[in-house]
Amino acid sequence: MKSFKKVLIANRGEIAIRVAKTLRERGIESVMLFTDEEKELPHATFGDYAINLGSGPLSETYLNIDRLVKLCQEYQVDAVHPGYGFLSERAPFANALEKAGVKLIGPPVTAMEAMGDKKTSKEIMEKAGIPLIPGYHGDNQESGLLKEEAKKIGFPVLIKASAGGGGKGMRIVEKLEDFGDALESAKREAQNAFGDDKVLIEKFITDPRHIEVQVMSDSHGNHFHFWERECSIQRRYQKIVEESPSPSLDQPLREKICDTAVKIAKTMDYEGAGTVEFILDKDGSFYFLEMNTRLQVEHPVTEMVTGFDLVDLQVRVAQGEKLSFKQEEIIQKGHAIEVRLYAENPDKDFMPSVGKIAYVGESRLIGVRLDTGYQDGNEVTVSFDPMLAKLIVWSSDRVSAISKMEKALCDYPFLGLTTNRDYLSRILKHPRFREGLTYTHFVKTYEEDLKREELSQEEALLSMVASQVFKGKVGGQGEVRTAPKGPWTTLGPWRL
Repeated sequence: MKSFKKVLIANRGEIAIRVAKTLRERGIESVMLFTDEEKELPHATFGDYAINLGSGPLSETYLNIDRLVKLCQEYQVDAVHPGYGFLSERAPFANALEKAGVKLIGPPVTAMEAMGDKKTSKEIMEKAGIPLIPGYHGDNQESGLLKEEAKKIGFPVLIKASAGGGGKGMRIVEKLEDFGDALESAKREAQNAFGDDKVLIEKFITDPRHIEVQVMSDSHGNHFHFWERECSIQRRYQKIVEESPSPSLDQPLREKICDTAVKIAKTMDYEGAGTVEFILDKDGSFYFLEMNTRLQVEHPVTEMVTGFDLVDLQVRVAQGEKLSFKQEEIIQKGHAIEVRLYAENPDKDFMPSVGKIAYVGESRLIGVRLDTGYQDGNEVTVSFDPMLAKLIVWSSDRVSAISKMEKALCDYPFLGLTTNRDYLSRILKHPRFREGLTYTHFVKTYEEDLKREELSQEEALLSMVASQVFKGKVGGQGEVRTAPKGPWTTLGPWRL
């Protein structure tokens, strides 16, 4: 067993900071990456070493495999933590690191390759007796045959890119006469996005919930689940609200779905952190969707309810340690909710927004965690993903967790640019969300309910005053500078 001394984090922003924190706790040095555009962002100076990747497209910076491997050798790192996104599930990157004698803090390449292709993963699950959504995932991609398979399955059906993710190459088809155009469109988008136009066809579940199970396996044959997360609130197939425990599962169903996830990890001879995703039907039936061979964006939800540091477990497994705890020691306690704060305008079709962050905010509530890669004064551009932060709360039960999240959202306004903060508040206040009726079409179904209400004249005036008061509050971390003297600042807050 080899203990790591230095780890390169092949990522940026909040996840790079989050991983570096655990490495620091373990006494492991971290090597951070940043580009010219990110010099002022917190992650650039958070680690023990920092490497400027310069400028240029992602293919020349964070996605440049040859360059990253050379940096690993130059800085003599023992391992690489890929975070999520970027190269985290790219088998060529894992292979290149292995050839260079650098450990990837992740699963075996075989598991990464098998689960990275939806068609292959479903074939493996079918052989293992894992429940699958009725559908077709064969090699024959002739349009006439695909149309016949869709008729056999029964409409509505879902056309899905085999190599895809994030909703690309995905089409819902309600009736037979629309199938041809939808198939052509899905294949074209899949080819452009992934370089592969192969598709699957599945029965479309009309009121689905998205349930995922966190698993962790070591190299000694031990496989564990860390219970489930519900991720049904999504926009454009991207999760924006996640919680644990799921309000839709009773205990027998919870244990059944979690045990199935462990069976999948054993089938794959898995190692490290992974997430098994399921679709849950109204009748309690659940079906394998996919397996993500990396840390998930929403992993803090699991950490809050179980008390385990998942990054710490990843490092321990990668070092060859045997996980000594037992499954029954992993207990769900209380309720946790995570929301994703994005620089976008939900009232204008989620259009990304840019600008300078004037004031992030802070919270004095217990059980609140903000994972962010930004601080006051940072510029938000269109060069990277628009997610500003993940806000996570924990409380003793779901009702109080929702209430705490509403307060926490007020504490972190991210003033200076348009965000989805108010939109998230509207979701939390919606009666169907409070009842736990969170289907994947929630955002679309209640689109009208979730629209912004027009402000009264008094509210509009107060909003304008508040924006002027905070307009000049720009500084480094922990520093708030006073705005220049002007009519709004000289009035003083007592006038508000």
